[in-house]
Amino acid sequence: MNIGKIIWENPVAYLRHKQPDHPISFFAPKVLAATFQNFRQEFPGLVTYAVKANADPVVLENLVTAGLKAFDVASPAEIKLVRGILPDAVLHYNNPVRSVAEVKFAASVGVASFSVDNFSELAKLAMYVPTSNVEIAVRLKLPVAGAAYDFGAKFGADPQKCAEILTEVDRLGFIPSLSFHPGTQCTDPSAWENYIFVAADIAEKAGIRLKRLNVGGGFPSHRQGEKPDLQPIFTAISSSVAKAFGSQPPSVICEPGRAMVAEALTLAPKVKAIIDSGDIFLNDGLYGGLAELPTIEANARIKVYSSNGAPVSGPRSERIVFGPTCDSIDMLPETAKLPDAIKEGDYVLFQGMGAYSTAITTGFNGYGQIELVTVQSLST
Repeated sequence: MNIGKIIWENPVAYLRHKQPDHPISFFAPKVLAATFQNFRQEFPGLVTYAVKANADPVVLENLVTAGLKAFDVASPAEIKLVRGILPDAVLHYNNPVRSVAEVKFAASVGVASFSVDNFSELAKLAMYVPTSNVEIAVRLKLPVAGAAYDFGAKFGADPQKCAEILTEVDRLGFIPSLSFHPGTQCTDPSAWENYIFVAADIAEKAGIRLKRLNVGGGFPSHRQGEKPDLQPIFTAISSSVAKAFGSQPPSVICEPGRAMVAEALTLAPKVKAIIDSGDIFLNDGLYGGLAELPTIEANARIKVYSSNGAPVSGPRSERIVFGPTCDSIDMLPETAKLPDAIKEGDYVLFQGMGAYSTAITTGFNGYGQIELVTVQSLST
């Protein structure tokens, strides 16, 4: 496994020696492995990883080393990436809409499970995917609160349509299952409970015994305040499945992305300028590793270090923070509470930024090149 020529003690040790002029993403494999082990031990079913959250090969390699064997993929590119690292990886193609070419490719490499939410997409699978030992999970959507934003706006079918599609899945000879996603950063266990009881009702009305129930991702990561406790969610899933399905429950599967990888990486842009008004310009922004901040709650877990690795402390004030590009919308959606003593050349460390940071960077204006640096610990 190639995780870099040097494994640094922590981010401060690296900054003290290197003083880079580009943003750094510090990666701690031990944190990632520990997070996966917690999911595997506490979640009441199969744990997969949603590759879209962070598809860096080093991240995937470390998950495989930790024992992960099944992945939620959303494109042929992700399929090729995962199979290049683990040739016998179990693949769940859970993007419900695919071109014919994508379906043919997925069938040719032995994808184990597909999700659908429309008859038109099911027809594509029926035409090109062999039914033998292939699962199709019909994706359910409900108006359930508790997440930062609703995934049902794009994907999923209502309960009645799910029952109809599920019946057709069974008639075609595929393995019938259901899936749902409560929405990103979901902190309310009742969201999972509501979905599970509706899923049981759908299966009963369709007269079909589900092979599996995919309870999605959506598990929250730590962005503000206290670290989210996932155990109540796991408990709610386990108890709800037992109550809703009785003596013949389906096996359960989850597909965390954000909650799996977020804590394993810290993003460290550099202060490139502080202008007369006191506004701060970083060398990374909304076209880079901070792209997701306008869509969900801001990340308030911020520390500042000088170029020699010393913590910048003292009184803090709210500052407007801009990214490096020439686009005026390249700014954090909320002010950041930063030390009054912050100066040009300091580093602003955003903790818990392993998900949807480096994965969705652009090269706009020539920025967005974030170096991955491996560290033993993210503690500073």
